[in-house]
Amino acid sequence: MKTVRIAAAQTCEYREDIEAALGCIAEVTAQAESERVRLLCFPEGFLQGYLIDETSARRVALDLSSGEFKGILRRFPQTEATIVVGIIETEGGRLFNTAVVIQGGSVIGRYRKTYLLDAEKAFDAGTETPIFEVDGLRFGINICYDTNFPEAARKVSEFGASLLVCAANNMMSRQKAEAFRELHNAVRGERCRETGLWLVSSDVTGERDGRIAWGPTAVLNPEGEVAGQLPLEKTGLLIFDIPLSVQNGPHQAGLKPA
Repeated sequence: MKTVRIAAAQTCEYREDIEAALGCIAEVTAQAESERVRLLCFPEGFLQGYLIDETSARRVALDLSSGEFKGILRRFPQTEATIVVGIIETEGGRLFNTAVVIQGGSVIGRYRKTYLLDAEKAFDAGTETPIFEVDGLRFGINICYDTNFPEAARKVSEFGASLLVCAANNMMSRQKAEAFRELHNAVRGERCRETGLWLVSSDVTGERDGRIAWGPTAVLNPEGEVAGQLPLEKTGLLIFDIPLSVQNGPHQAGLKPA
């Protein structure tokens, strides 16, 4: 069976430090390139940091049509892999929690987070579910909290994708992190079983200001089982070969990592 090699990064969290984030992207991309990865995923809000108060978000937000963003884009590593990376975006004065899709040094599309937490009032919700393709593998995107809502994954499936990419940032108070430690994959597994989608998540890890993030960065198969996962609390790159499906459906057979 033909497969497409994907990878998801579990990284430190960078806040208002685009230089450091770009350095991490360059390092991770070089590793992915050496492993012949075709799709590489980074966490939610990765480029500027997951900043949700309006003052901070506006300070770092990027307009994709601006010279500033185009300058940053030119500094992304040249790679054959398609890159999905979380950013804080602005357009027409509105703010969005966005994942941009970069291919051949150009942005080929974006997904804006649809389901927003109460704490994300600074952002406007996205309304579109774009589908992308790399080497015959069709994928859509959810951002973190989106995966709590069956409709978000269902749309990705209905538009003919077989993979759901989840960019996440689960930096939480320690008490909340403990409570959710086993729930992230459990909830995402429900979405896989409902839709027949594979799912790959990319998350941050580390501690700051009394908060902690463990991950998980993982691949789940269409049965909702964890097919591959990085160790919690450690940075790294999860590499996995996703089988190309003839038809997406709710009862595809799951395969183990190559």
